[in-house]
Order: sequence, then structure tokens, then C-alpha cells
Amino acid sequence: MGSELHVVLGASGGTGSAVVRALVEAGQRVVAVNRGGDAPVPDGVARLAAELATADGARAAVAGASVVYHCAQPEYVRWAAEFPGLTRTIADAVEAEGAKLVFADNVYMYDPGAGPISESSPLISTALGRLRQEMAEELLQRHRQGRLSVAIGRSSDYYGPFGTGSFLGERLFEAIVAGRKAQWMSTLDVPHTCSYLPDMGRALVTLGMRPDADGRPWILPAAEPLTGAAFIERAGHVAGTSPKPSVITPMVMRVAGLFVPLLRSYREMTYQWTTPFVLDASAFERTFGPFAVTGHDEALSATVAWFRGTAIPRPLRNPGPATAG
Repeated sequence: MGSELHVVLGASGGTGSAVVRALVEAGQRVVAVNRGGDAPVPDGVARLAAELATADGARAAVAGASVVYHCAQPEYVRWAAEFPGLTRTIADAVEAEGAKLVFADNVYMYDPGAGPISESSPLISTALGRLRQEMAEELLQRHRQGRLSVAIGRSSDYYGPFGTGSFLGERLFEAIVAGRKAQWMSTLDVPHTCSYLPDMGRALVTLGMRPDADGRPWILPAAEPLTGAAFIERAGHVAGTSPKPSVITPMVMRVAGLFVPLLRSYREMTYQWTTPFVLDASAFERTFGPFAVTGHDEALSATVAWFRGTAIPRPLRNPGPATAG
């Protein structure tokens, strides 16, 4: 086992679970942190309960850490009110500990209309895009000031085991497994990069273990983009079902958002599904070497098995304003 201690915040969520497993595979010592201290982890991984929105809770969570992976987030509808404060509290604790911080970010801040998305792509002015960009910039400012070593990993909409907190999560895969109507966002014929959680976990661990990752954001590697029709067809094939593809149109989002806060919050992001949304991770591979992403068929098989309950156990869900999962 590695001598350094790696602490994963948000270890009961999809990204945090993937990071925990990647660290175990890499032979590292790991503490998995979530609010209930009940994150589903492999044997031998220590678990810790902590309220990360408080200074005392965050400091207790990162005590003794060499590297901290910030995979925690509030409920989606409370991002604007709570996410920046949560991230600031975590950063304060990691800075005081003298540890490195790896922030699991997304790509909301980039404009896909300019072509494949790289770290240098133009930014887009949406509320959630600005929120993500401002949080990342605050962390990078601490790095530039020499206060905190920071690396940021950015990925697209994810799927995979434990992947319930995503558009490509339980609603989609439970429909695919049952052979029912499977809904995709906006259109079925536009390519969209879909990140696979175990690949994301391995890539974030690479950032945690490489000093040359520090001080900048990185687009994380993913398999080739698929259209919604192709994704649903291939998932149905590995599941042995025939799901019926359909779309959630912007009009449906607009009307449903009047009654469903989650859809109201996500409505401004539908542009990501109406134009090709393709990630370019060439900078990551130039710096850290070739990265073997998991092919979609293998990834979909593992995901279907998990949603059927024939693979690793399903997690307990811990809703709340500052859940670490």
C-alpha cells in the first residue's frame, strides 16, 4: 500500500466511488468520506462521517491527508446557494492541512459551438457555467498565490456503476433494463461525449499523483462520442432489451420546469445536447501518456449489470444541502 493518505470527499456519489476504487487499484491508502460514514467501499477502505459544509467537519475529514479529492456537491437545485461556500470551506481545510486538492469539475463553462472542447475553448455565459468557472478560478488563484496545490479534472455527463446522480443515471438505465421508453435530451442524432465513471476515477487519481498536473484544469479522457440513438441502441443490445428512444424536448422542459425544480435548474443547459458536444483530452494524454479508455460496449455491460443488481451493491442515498456524497 502507498504511504500517502488519499482522502475522497463525496465517496458515496458516482465520481467519489470511482475515485475510491481507482485508488485501491493503485495500492493507495484511502479514507472515504460522506455525511453518513456509510459509503459503499471495497474491503480495507476506512470510512468517515463528516459534515463538509462546516469548518470543523471539513478539517476533521482531511486530517492527515496528502491528497484530497473534492467530489462532494450539494443537491443540483442548490448549487448557486451552497456550492461555492462548500468548496471554499473544503479548500480552507485542505490548505491548512498542507495537502493537495483535486477538484472533480464538469464542462459547463465551455461553448461547444466552437468545435471540440479543450481547456482553451471559449467560455459560455450561463448561470451554472459561470458558477463552475468562478469556483475553479478561486481555487487556481490560491495555487498561483502558493497557498494550495490544485489540479482540476473536467468530464462530461457520466454513466457507470454508482452513477445515479447524472442525466445518464437511473432514469435512463432502469428504462433500458426494462425495455421501456428511454428518454434522451433534446435530440437523438447529435454526438455527445459520455464519460464512464471508472475512467474518470483513474484520470482523477492520475492528477492526484502527478505534480505536473498542478495549477490548471484538464479535460479528462473519454470514449468516442455517441448520438442518443446509438447510445440507447447499444445499451439495449448489451441488456438484451429493445428500449424505445424518445426525447425530452425544450418545450417539455419549459413546462415541466414549472413543477419540477430539477428540470427548471437544468433547462439552461439543454444547448449541450442540441449541438455536437465532443471533448478533446489530447493535452491530458500528451502530458501523462496514453490513457486506455473503456469501450462503450464494455462500459455499458458493467453499467447494466450494476443497475440490475448483479454487480457491486447499490449505494445508500444521503440527500441534504451539503451532502458529501
